[in-house]
Amino acid sequence: MFKKSIRKISYSAAAISVMIMLSGCSGSAPPSGDPIQSQASSKPAADTSADSSISPSGDASSEPEKEAEPVKGSRDNSIKCLVPLQDETSLLSCDVASIDYSHASDGYISVKYFGSVPIIKLRITGPDEVVYTYDLKTNDYEVFPLTGGNGDYTVAVYENIEGTQYAVAMSEIVPVQIEDELTAYLYPNQYVNFTENSECVKLASELVYSANSDLEAVSAVYDYIINNITYDTAKAESKPTNYVPDVDEILSIKTGICLDYASLMCSMLRSQGIPTRLEIGYAADAYHAWISVHIDDIGWVNGIIEFDGEKWELMDPTFGASTNDATLKKFIGDGTNYTLQKIY
Repeated sequence: MFKKSIRKISYSAAAISVMIMLSGCSGSAPPSGDPIQSQASSKPAADTSADSSISPSGDASSEPEKEAEPVKGSRDNSIKCLVPLQDETSLLSCDVASIDYSHASDGYISVKYFGSVPIIKLRITGPDEVVYTYDLKTNDYEVFPLTGGNGDYTVAVYENIEGTQYAVAMSEIVPVQIEDELTAYLYPNQYVNFTENSECVKLASELVYSANSDLEAVSAVYDYIINNITYDTAKAESKPTNYVPDVDEILSIKTGICLDYASLMCSMLRSQGIPTRLEIGYAADAYHAWISVHIDDIGWVNGIIEFDGEKWELMDPTFGASTNDATLKKFIGDGTNYTLQKIY
């Protein structure tokens, strides 16, 4: 069973200027700032061909020895995807939207817009006063994490009038008392979107097959990502607006920006029952996304790039995939050059 306590992690802004090859990550951030001006309520492959290798004696050599089958690890490496539910037993509604907080105690709410306006924003403000702004689709429930702790959350739906002007369609106070603070980091949500049928979930199950512990499972997934996913500089420079990752697409094309790396690894680890936070903020002056994981008996492991058998260093899969430069590793090594803004 997961522990309910989470160590508080402090982050401070960097006092130095470092050239980071991922500065283009600034375009990958989820909606931030305040785009909403609220109105009044009225507003080369191996050669597999036969090889007749000859031994020094002139005799045909025997067939190549087959690779040993992987040994199943002692860890329970089965898929453990939690499925968000919309029971509507605790529901707030108006004529265009519904807020289902039936499972707020599990660390998430679900919101659905069914009005006629094509551009919709959702704003969630937690007791920590951090404001999260999302694009909201229509006619379907979407899942959003409650990462601000226990207390009252203000959940507001905004309809676009024109340009950057929006009118409040619905605003409600949702009381939240989370039973286990880790569960919010096990469920899928809009930015970490996966199901048990996702290709990345199936791959994660294969990668961790031999793992004997959560640490080994994390290492297997991390190694795969940094060795197989390349950084998409062009995509970063295009600065996509309100971008939401598609984890299976990233896995298929094997390239992405920092938010893609973080979302993909989050999805894979959560599907293995390992609480994982997708974190958004700054690495020095570059807007960036990275992850932290929770390991039983250790707590939150923040900002690691590699595991040497005894300790971890900065779990930032984007930097891990992009460079082996010792100077950069030193810069990001203990996480103090990271400034955390939002958690998903």
